[in-house]
Amino acid sequence: MHTQILTGAQDAPFRNSTKQVRIGDRVIGGGNPILIQSMTNTKTEDVAGTVAQILRLEKAGCEIIRCTVPTKEAAEAIREIKKQIHIPLVADIHFDYRMAIAAMENGADKIRINPGNIGSADRVKAVVDVAKERNIPIRVGVNSGSLEKHLVEKYGGVTAAGIVESALDKVHMIEDLDYDNLVISIKSSDVMMCVEAHERLAEALKEEKTIYPLHVGITESGTVTSGNIKSAVGLGLILGQGIGDTIRVSLTGDPVEEIKSAKLILRTLGLRKGGIEVVSCPTCGRTQIDLIGLATQVEQLVEAYPLDIKVAVMGCVVNGPGEAKEADLGVAGGIGEGLLIKHGEVIRKMPENELLPALKEELDHWV
Repeated sequence: MHTQILTGAQDAPFRNSTKQVRIGDRVIGGGNPILIQSMTNTKTEDVAGTVAQILRLEKAGCEIIRCTVPTKEAAEAIREIKKQIHIPLVADIHFDYRMAIAAMENGADKIRINPGNIGSADRVKAVVDVAKERNIPIRVGVNSGSLEKHLVEKYGGVTAAGIVESALDKVHMIEDLDYDNLVISIKSSDVMMCVEAHERLAEALKEEKTIYPLHVGITESGTVTSGNIKSAVGLGLILGQGIGDTIRVSLTGDPVEEIKSAKLILRTLGLRKGGIEVVSCPTCGRTQIDLIGLATQVEQLVEAYPLDIKVAVMGCVVNGPGEAKEADLGVAGGIGEGLLIKHGEVIRKMPENELLPALKEELDHWV
């Protein structure tokens, strides 16, 4: 296992040295904030359905959206979709280079391709020529599941080293066409292989003529439960080393859940501020209120508030008051009742059914 840590306490994060790339009205790389992405699961040809989902994602905090473009109708739909959304749109292309060109002609802010699966060098050049003409960035994406046969044979299987070599081969192919407005993504559903691949890629890019920004994610990570755990571990290890300029948490489910998870991962790593952090105890036999229900309701409640504070929901009088006092705002349960605590001071005691409205009242008037 490749374990070299790229950044230490005294070192600037690797992401500070990456090339800045503009995607619509957003910029990644060069130490800019790490942006959160997602991907629609609607048919892109369905403009109304796709727009509705993107607007939900925007509201949740999505900053860049990707849509699949498998048909000419999907490419043409991009123009109408972009008129109704407020974040950059990335066209996801597989196999048909003509869809990449059509997507750019219809206003895509970035395209995602794997040059290895869209055909001959002439077809790659045709895509790059249009991107160059319009200064549209290309995300060069390599997935462990589609690693070239010769690299599988060279490394004795699918490996981190093979993924990195494949990605750099594709980058060099586009650089040879005199274009460097690029973002790189290397993904695997194997968490530790993905971590190693990013470590290796970051090191390799230091020797390249351009240090490109990296799109980071654990692909095919699974359902909301398993996918969140795998993504939190993988992204935590990668981002914690200073690697990564934009992220996507890939989940089998409502893509809005991807945004919630990505925001929490970034906040937990200290890479993003804003949004209320909810802490709650795991419950035990001492709990005398419906803590599980209350904590779930509080998590849903705080999503509407753009505050950078911590809210505690604690279940009993043993540790609850002390723990809640460490938060900006909190409740600690008793026997069918609870304490409301603000800035470490108990404000008042109230029945259990008044705790949630009291928290809302405090948040509504938070200064």
